[in-house]
Amino acid sequence: MSLKLATLADRVELKTRTEDRSPGTVHGTGVKKRRFLKDTLSAGSMYTLLVVVNSIFFLLLVGLVVKAMPILKRSSLFALLFSSSWHPSNGMFGFFPFIVGTLEVTACAMIIAIPLALLSAIYLAEYAGKTLRRVICPFIDILAGIPSVIFGLCGVVAVVPFVRALAGLFGVKASGYSLLAGGIVLAIMVFPVIVSISTEVLRSIPADAREITLSLGTTKWEMVKFVLLKIARRGIIASIVLGFARAFGETMAVLMVIGNMVKVPRSLFDSAYTLPALIANNYGEMMSIPLYDSALMLAALVLLFIVTGFNLSAHLALLHMGRRG
Repeated sequence: MSLKLATLADRVELKTRTEDRSPGTVHGTGVKKRRFLKDTLSAGSMYTLLVVVNSIFFLLLVGLVVKAMPILKRSSLFALLFSSSWHPSNGMFGFFPFIVGTLEVTACAMIIAIPLALLSAIYLAEYAGKTLRRVICPFIDILAGIPSVIFGLCGVVAVVPFVRALAGLFGVKASGYSLLAGGIVLAIMVFPVIVSISTEVLRSIPADAREITLSLGTTKWEMVKFVLLKIARRGIIASIVLGFARAFGETMAVLMVIGNMVKVPRSLFDSAYTLPALIANNYGEMMSIPLYDSALMLAALVLLFIVTGFNLSAHLALLHMGRRG
């Protein structure tokens, strides 16, 4: 019996060796090698593209710093950022009015856009019927793709007269080209971005969350307020961040309605000047003035730092919320 078992074991071992040397096994090994090579090349190429795309930011940063060094060597950064004197022909470059104008018009736009956009997204995701949603959503997407100059023209024709009339109701004499006009135009531009993303985030929540919540006796609004918004808060914050980035860097539409006066605005009806409008209005002109080119590059550098800082802060907040969740 032992002899038969040993003979059978020898035959199995011989068969296994023969199969390992068969052409099919060799072919299978070659296929595995080719697949491994393709996977390695694909991963390497994607990693290379990722490095190239992310290095663009650092190249922009280095280029702006190099271009802005002449004015930074002459004046301190603190003096440039917090000075209100802007007289390039006299060598005075104070960026404080432009920074304040940019922050205030962006804040005004977000204050107007966020509540309206979130309520619209909640309605489209939870209350609107399929037919209504199918009709409205494409128009929101079209609104997001309209060129900014068209928003600027509509602002000049409609928003500026509205702001002028509104200022008259409060007893304020204003031209209408103001901080409020820029904020309204920016809010209209930001609105479709926040609505589209927030609607998709809310609709991606599983139906089980809704059914379980409603089965506890809650109303639909309580379900939305206490459950769905809590689940979707990270996506909603991401949509607000994208909207802020769109508003903060917008140039043409704001340039056409904000008035472009170098002063710190004291009210919503005052004219203002933003950093993107400063760069767009003056780069390429007046370059014979010493340090003017360097001053505009410093303005671009400040704009880049503010947007980057806000995006990083929002990213860290999302990570913190994810850990708590």
